[in-house]
Amino acid sequence: MLTTILGLLTITLVLIILFQISRASELVNVMKDEEAAMDRSNTLNAVGFLVFLVVGMIGAFWSAWYYQDLYLPYPSSVHGAWLRTMFFWTLVATVPVFVVTHIALFWFSFKYKRDRKKIGYFFPESHKLELIWTLIPSIVLVLLVYEGLRNWYRITGPAPKDAIVIEAAAQQFQWNLRYSGKDNELGKKTVLQIKPENPLGQLFDEDPTNKDDFMATELHLPVNKPVLIRINSQDVLHSFYLPHFRVKMDAVPGIPTQFWFTPNKTTQQMRDELGNPNFNYELACAELCGSAHYNMRRVVIVEEQAAYDKWVAEQKPTYDAYKASLGSIEFEDDGTEIVDADAKTKITDPVEANIQLQLEEGKEVEAAASEATSINKP
Repeated sequence: MLTTILGLLTITLVLIILFQISRASELVNVMKDEEAAMDRSNTLNAVGFLVFLVVGMIGAFWSAWYYQDLYLPYPSSVHGAWLRTMFFWTLVATVPVFVVTHIALFWFSFKYKRDRKKIGYFFPESHKLELIWTLIPSIVLVLLVYEGLRNWYRITGPAPKDAIVIEAAAQQFQWNLRYSGKDNELGKKTVLQIKPENPLGQLFDEDPTNKDDFMATELHLPVNKPVLIRINSQDVLHSFYLPHFRVKMDAVPGIPTQFWFTPNKTTQQMRDELGNPNFNYELACAELCGSAHYNMRRVVIVEEQAAYDKWVAEQKPTYDAYKASLGSIEFEDDGTEIVDADAKTKITDPVEANIQLQLEEGKEVEAAASEATSINKP
């Protein structure tokens, strides 16, 4: 805190000194030849422009070279290479323009500074020049936009039929990753069913495709296999971001989005390329979603198909945990019979068991409401 105050006081003091110097300079100019003083001031500013041009241009290119090790490595997805190519050609088109226009801007400021001995040349118009500086940028922009749209439609278009379907449901402050199971279909869900034992609100009783879905704390992906990520949010705006795969898509409450891509480099391959045995891909949130935003991180593992299949086989469906969390309801070993431990009544259908549980909860709510009403009566 003290350092900040001292810094602010120093800046204020410097500004006051500069202001006083400028005031003193104005008073001296009044006493001397004002025109000559203005010429000296213009010359000083013009030279300053040239110095700024040289130092700034060297700094821009030097910093791009010096910090190149901090850039993301070559993309680990098929579409990532398309985006890298787009960035390359955008730089090819814009960097020369950046250099030429800035040299012209600062050189003209120096060359044509105010001088009482020079008379300006009146140059009203040039249709040829206007045509050149309009057509060339237009053609370049049309080519860049065309390539961008072509890749955009390839990326956001329908995913291949064999794509693995995964849901990424965001909430403060974590990603809930749900895999579609053996049928490769994500079951339906609703926010009305969200509970501690059912964090995504899956409709287990209404949609049987839910029963083989499972959740994971790490995002496992098979290499060279298309993956379709269905993205949504339960609370605020988040953003699904896989930097090494060049994947980024917002997670908007009430508006499902999706992104499909094909990872083409395993985690082990990246470790070997980077010479870093501890490297891991990561899933992050690219929106500042709250005070614990930094917790929005998951490890991403890209592996061979055999290793991925083995990992999938070890996962247990979320439905199993949901059944086990129903409290007083017990399940037989074969998973087909449910016994109410209190009433000792057999229920042969999991759906019926869940309905009975909901009815009991409803009766408790009605009784509480009735009691509250009777207390409030005069």
